[in-house]
Order: sequence, then structure tokens, then C-alpha cells
Amino acid sequence: MAHSEADVLAGLAEIVNEETGLETSAVEASKSFTDDLDIDSISMMTIVVNAEKKFGVKIPDDDVKDLVTVQDAVDYIVKAQQA
Repeated sequence: MAHSEADVLAGLAEIVNEETGLETSAVEASKSFTDDLDIDSISMMTIVVNAEKKFGVKIPDDDVKDLVTVQDAVDYIVKAQQA
């Protein structure tokens, strides 16, 4: 079953919270993972792996660099579910 954009955003917020301790309310679509949320590359890879498991998608390592904002990740996951 495909997750809606809102479901993906909420799910990503939970994953970021588990990895970094940031409040889920701080994980907004417009936020940059590195600049606004202060997520380093190691934490980002953990977040990607957990998102792959949670949403049943594959995010190749080469594509991770393009996921700059939370919205980029939401859009990618929503699109990947439809593939």
C-alpha cells in the first residue's frame, strides 16, 4: 500500500527523532537535513536505511546526495512507491 505524502512526512519525522533525538515537530518539509536539522552523513545513511524499511522502497546511495530537504525525501519516497 502506498503511503500519502503526509504519512511519509510523519514517518520520516519519527525516523529522524529516533536517530537524532530531534522533536518530530521540528522535521518540516522545508527544512534542510544538514543546514536546518544538523544531520551528518552517517546519521543520514541510517535515516535512509530506516526509511527504506518503513516505506518498502530502495534509495540508491547515488540518489541520497539529492535529498537535500525533507520535502526532497518525501517526494522521492512517494514516487518510488509508485514505481
